Amino acid sequence: MANTTRRSTGIAGLDLALDGGFPPGNRIIIFGAPLSGLELLAQQFWQSESQSGSYLMLDTVPEEGMTDARGMDAAALTEAMQGERVIVDSLSTLILKRGIDAAVEFVLEDTRGIVERGATVVYLLYTGLHSPLEEARMMRAADIFITLRHQIHGNEFERTLAIEKYKGANVPQRVIPYHIVAKGLELSTTSRVV
Repeated sequence: MANTTRRSTGIAGLDLALDGGFPPGNRIIIFGAPLSGLELLAQQFWQSESQSGSYLMLDTVPEEGMTDARGMDAAALTEAMQGERVIVDSLSTLILKRGIDAAVEFVLEDTRGIVERGATVVYLLYTGLHSPLEEARMMRAADIFITLRHQIHGNEFERTLAIEKYKGANVPQRVIPYHIVAKGLELSTTSRVV
């Protein structure tokens, strides 16, 4: 793989946690509830910097610049995955429509050439839709697995991001608080001392 420069996630705090951003040639799964901000994280990565990329929308009507991937088979999806930054929204749709075996094959085999040429592929996986076995198989297929969690405490949201798997690197030992703002996600880069 020629390009070893990390790609900015579009989120300064996440770039810091990942030692500069997402590495090229990796499969990244972002796991969270629909309102956790995972789509915002994916869009910030896709729109970050001036590098080329593609956003394959399988779930709903795509926004401007996205590819309408509803109804595409594996070969058409793979062909549509152009550029250095590729988003698949969502892996959950692939699992629900085609089954877990087909989804794992797509992530590990069908897109192998895209990853080997150095593209960074981000897949969105939604909580509450899959069995623990399906979630575990997707976790195993990922090079990097990031979970977004949110809870309500009284009248406040608590949102945290956890990098739970990072192939070939140390996994950060803490969760990172984040906020959803108009431009997307903002991560806290400070640690609390107790």
